Amino acid sequence: MKINLNLKKKIQIFFLVLICLVVLIFQSDVPNLKALTMDNYQGEMVIEELRLKVSADVKATWLNAEKEVWEPWLSSQDGFLGRQLFWDKEKEEALILVNWESKKLWKSIPMSEVNVVQQKFEDNVKAALNVGENPFKLIYEGELDKQR
Repeated sequence: MKINLNLKKKIQIFFLVLICLVVLIFQSDVPNLKALTMDNYQGEMVIEELRLKVSADVKATWLNAEKEVWEPWLSSQDGFLGRQLFWDKEKEEALILVNWESKKLWKSIPMSEVNVVQQKFEDNVKAALNVGENPFKLIYEGELDKQR
């Protein structure tokens, strides 16, 4: 009986070690370990993603300011491919997707120039709504890479 217990214990240990080895072997092929940093995709199309808080009562003002300020400026930028505007009625959030030919072209635009256009946008909105500050708060800013 004692020999049977020792054999059973040794079999359990053997299988435990075998399972650990199998897990370790398959872990070496995890795709994330082979992933490239996003900087390697400088030459590929990228989508700028912006989310703003836009309440229903000022949605028309937001759309108008986008059309009057951002649209003409973006159209003049190298690498600009187009953009899409979305509005979520339930969350009262705007989603702006700006398509760029490459991350390199997008990021080559000086932030000082972007800030000037942003200020024009905010001045447009404040004048239209007769308010002291921009009501459209940035919730999220990021980028999406086209998948193959």
